[in-house]
Amino acid sequence: MKYIVLLFLLFTPLHSIHAVKSVEEPKNVIFMVMDGTNSDVLTLARWYKGRALALDEILVGGVKTYSLQSGITDSAAAGTAMATGHKTSVDMIGLVPKLKNNKIQSVQPAVSILEAAKLKGLLTGIVSTSPIQHATPAAFTSHTLSRNGYDDIAEQQVYQGLDIVLGGGKVSLLPKKNDNILHTPSGVGSNMPFNRKDGENLLDEIKRSGYAFVETNSELEKVNKGKVWGSFADVDIAYELDRPSLAPNQPSLAYMTKKALNLLHNQQKGFFLFVEGSKIDWAAHKNDPVGMISEVLSFDAAVEEALHFAQQNPNTLLIAVADHGNSGLTMGNQNTNKSYSKTPINQFIDPLKKAKLTATGAASLLKKDRSNIDEVTSYYGLSPLSVQDMKRIETTDNVELELAKQMAKRANLGFTTLGHSGEDVFLYAYGPGKPTGLINNTDFPSYITKFLGISSLNHFNQTLFMDAKVYYEKKGYKVKVDLTDRHNPLFIAEKKGQKIIYPANKNYKLVNGKRNDLIGVNVYVNQQFWITEK
Repeated sequence: MKYIVLLFLLFTPLHSIHAVKSVEEPKNVIFMVMDGTNSDVLTLARWYKGRALALDEILVGGVKTYSLQSGITDSAAAGTAMATGHKTSVDMIGLVPKLKNNKIQSVQPAVSILEAAKLKGLLTGIVSTSPIQHATPAAFTSHTLSRNGYDDIAEQQVYQGLDIVLGGGKVSLLPKKNDNILHTPSGVGSNMPFNRKDGENLLDEIKRSGYAFVETNSELEKVNKGKVWGSFADVDIAYELDRPSLAPNQPSLAYMTKKALNLLHNQQKGFFLFVEGSKIDWAAHKNDPVGMISEVLSFDAAVEEALHFAQQNPNTLLIAVADHGNSGLTMGNQNTNKSYSKTPINQFIDPLKKAKLTATGAASLLKKDRSNIDEVTSYYGLSPLSVQDMKRIETTDNVELELAKQMAKRANLGFTTLGHSGEDVFLYAYGPGKPTGLINNTDFPSYITKFLGISSLNHFNQTLFMDAKVYYEKKGYKVKVDLTDRHNPLFIAEKKGQKIIYPANKNYKLVNGKRNDLIGVNVYVNQQFWITEK
């Protein structure tokens, strides 16, 4: 073998050897978020599964989650911190406020790590079981003052030029409600409008941009190359426990992750893929331990796919993390004040395993007259019920919450809140340059930019989002913001017969009516336009 190597060196020109050495394999980043997940539900999920989680193999530390103005964050602020490296205020998406006396004076868009990866030439994608316009995927792909600005978020995502988009949220793409869309059981965060106020049909732009548009698992299976946009539900994808029976045409999070990885990898350019297991948080807001475990295991199966990919492709950095805690779930409650040291695992797990559907899934089958209450409670594993417990379910205004409350009691579980919690969360990572130890959620972009060979996000912040008014006034243009159609703001600059128009949320400008594409989207916030100019 050594003689073959010597012959290669003797007869290969030096410049060719240098060229071989300089070839670098494409780099990949997989960033995975389990929304609203505290430590006890991970412990429960492991016991429920009966063996180690895929996550256990790559546990490396912890993450601080507080927001700019609060000890307990929401997903918008947490997502923005992880995506941009900047703490922000709750509800804000991809924006960083300037404070004075703890009051917001102004805001500035901040470049996300996904946008920076795209500018570096990497492919990009997002996968989510929530609407893709929901807070965390939105924070990586858009910039709005409120997480509830679904129309603006959806439009920016469409015009970002992402390569892979898989999840829910079809309603935010359409100008009016489509009665043919599959409706599935929803949870917290499902108060999305059923039409776009600007009247735009974003499906037209998606198809015009060369995406294969798919709406079912079988349609996704047929896609083997190119850009794909999957809208598998009008709002959210069903809980994994419910999906086989209530929404069998929807793909699992694990399959969407695997498919996205294959499609991105086949193009051999390197990529940044964001994946969210969204509905752990939704179940936690309902204090539904069955739903929480369902979605932790769904996310863990997706992590298993990502980890397998990373192990086969060593130039891949995999990070998985919760954005914040939720519900204050505990193994142990008032029932176990004195008996906790003698309570075996099966007394926590066996009641949970009786459920065939989540609280949301079971409640979705309840008839208006509640005549099938026995069937519903049986689906959730609560049969038999005492007369008193049955009466509570029959008379409650919130069936899901009452079902979950009774399950928690049976399974010796406690909850402290229906909202978020402020504890540090677990950090999981694998691959070159991975973060370890206790870090802040704003530290992620530093690890990723270093791995990708990007100097910093601040470099892009100086060029991607420029104050349009300042930029054009310095050049002698007359400028104005046109709000004639308040749902479609325009920035207009005019000088010597030249008229330049920037539509909000789009990635182009019109110069005397001719479209010029830009490398980023135009952002309109509080009467101010932020644009991209080279």
